[in-house]
Amino acid sequence: MNVVYLDIFSGISGDMFIGAMINLGVDPAALELEIGKLKLPGYHLHTGPEVKQGISGIKFDVHITEEPHEHPHTHDHHHSHGHHHHASPAPHSHPGAHRGIREIREIVRQSALSEWVKTKALAVFQRIAVAEGKIHGISPDEVHFHEVGAIDSIVDIVGACVALEILGKPAVLAGAVVEGTGPVRCAHGTLPLPAPATLEILAQRQISISQCDEPNELITPTGAALLAEFAESFGPMRGLAPKKIGFGLGTRENRTRPNVLRAILCEETAAERTLDWQRDTIAVLETNLDNINPELLGHALARAMDIGALDAFHTPVQMKKNRPGVLFTILCEESRADEFTEFLLRETSALGVRRSLCERRKIERRFATVQTPYGDVTVKIGALNGEVIQRAPEFESCRKLAESTGRTLKEIYAAALAACGR
Repeated sequence: MNVVYLDIFSGISGDMFIGAMINLGVDPAALELEIGKLKLPGYHLHTGPEVKQGISGIKFDVHITEEPHEHPHTHDHHHSHGHHHHASPAPHSHPGAHRGIREIREIVRQSALSEWVKTKALAVFQRIAVAEGKIHGISPDEVHFHEVGAIDSIVDIVGACVALEILGKPAVLAGAVVEGTGPVRCAHGTLPLPAPATLEILAQRQISISQCDEPNELITPTGAALLAEFAESFGPMRGLAPKKIGFGLGTRENRTRPNVLRAILCEETAAERTLDWQRDTIAVLETNLDNINPELLGHALARAMDIGALDAFHTPVQMKKNRPGVLFTILCEESRADEFTEFLLRETSALGVRRSLCERRKIERRFATVQTPYGDVTVKIGALNGEVIQRAPEFESCRKLAESTGRTLKEIYAAALAACGR
């Protein structure tokens, strides 16, 4: 299995990430063709080899060709890589001067991009919107991006996802995250690094960060969001055989280190068994309850599943003062952790909710139909490295067939299980 290892010794931004991917072998023409499916006007791309403080790599730039209307209430983050991401806390502007996160979602969803690119790009944007919303005290759906920031943010984020798809959707690992020190100027005044949005995005994923003696911003909000979405782990390289090394160049002339992102295309070595399982990160929400009506507990459990929890369950526990209680647990997508935390606080007697992020490994899952003497049944099949290792009849399919035929559920299930084996 291919792996891309990101060496973030001098930060990361969207344009640096794409430059590094191109240096690893992504065809710029293919990349531009895919980004063009957004049908987004007002920009053109420039890609080419350059040298930054003795390091040869690829510089990727989004050039804005249409000058948008400026607005005095725009909140600006001036990135250290010649790249501007701007967010406004509210849409108080001329028509067309800002793009809201909802409009950006529609641009991406209505494009002809692959479903994988759409899903990943929207997840990255959601991370930025959640961070900006928390900083400004507003809902993520109220976050608006200044026109310039919207254009290059869309291109950078979608382009990064497209680049990974072109590379074959490799697993992404990263080294320690390093940021500079000192002040950063923004619309709020002068603030210390890391910039507020960058720090909030990294905090959402509980990503550790260290600061170096470089007196400049190294990590942009877009770069942080790409790390939070794609990087499965952070630490030294282990069990990886490098195949190709690429450098994505930034714009700034740093004082202590070249403004570059190193990306290493690797293969897992024989010591690290290659498995084609899927990887993702989920949120685990927990709260201990000793004073909830059982009827409300049952309702909350059913409701959690109805609104999209990946799983929800309660476990008997012994609480303080020897009180019997329950541990209520919800597993959900990381991006919906706040939503389900609020759900627990509103729907149960909880006064607080513990939250953690967990990495998952999942085998490929697909559904098939098998024939039994009583009728067809849907079964779930799980495969690892092309080998079927799990087979299970779907309960609802068995139940419906049992009701329609008058057979027992046990008979239908046994027949379906036997058909799975065949």
